[in-house]
Amino acid sequence: MRNYKELLKNIRTLIFDYDGVFTDGIVIVTDDGELLRTANTKDGYAVQQAIIKGFNVVVITGGKNGSVKTRMNKLGVEHVYTHVENKTQKMMEVLEETASKPGEVMYMGDDIPDMGPMKKAALACCPDDAVEEIKRISHYISDNKGGYGAVRDIIEQVLKAQNLWMND
Repeated sequence: MRNYKELLKNIRTLIFDYDGVFTDGIVIVTDDGELLRTANTKDGYAVQQAIIKGFNVVVITGGKNGSVKTRMNKLGVEHVYTHVENKTQKMMEVLEETASKPGEVMYMGDDIPDMGPMKKAALACCPDDAVEEIKRISHYISDNKGGYGAVRDIIEQVLKAQNLWMND
């Protein structure tokens, strides 16, 4: 298998799961049933930089909470898909819609529902606290846990590999 660093140079589309990737996977449930999550601002900054540099940034989640879409839209992410039951099918639809090539796709997930799209992505990544099945199929496992900079880690690596990180 090729070194994952060789794959970084070709990535143009960054696809992420949300819970367990952008968050630590812990959900606080209020008395009225609202789900509350925390998010890392450093991850958000990296997402914004990727968008400014012309990357497609996509979020595909099975989660149903509107706060996910609100947060991602505020960062400039246009392609946010919630309530997704078949992430592989959704990923393929998004690739067609954005004219992305599979060889240019990075997918970061943390749990079993992410396995299908990760197997189709050129570069499969996961946070340090992903489940073992996901770690086994990942080209790269971040040193950071979900919600603690894993997103920033992989975005920064992709942009650095393409000489696009902080070189304005």
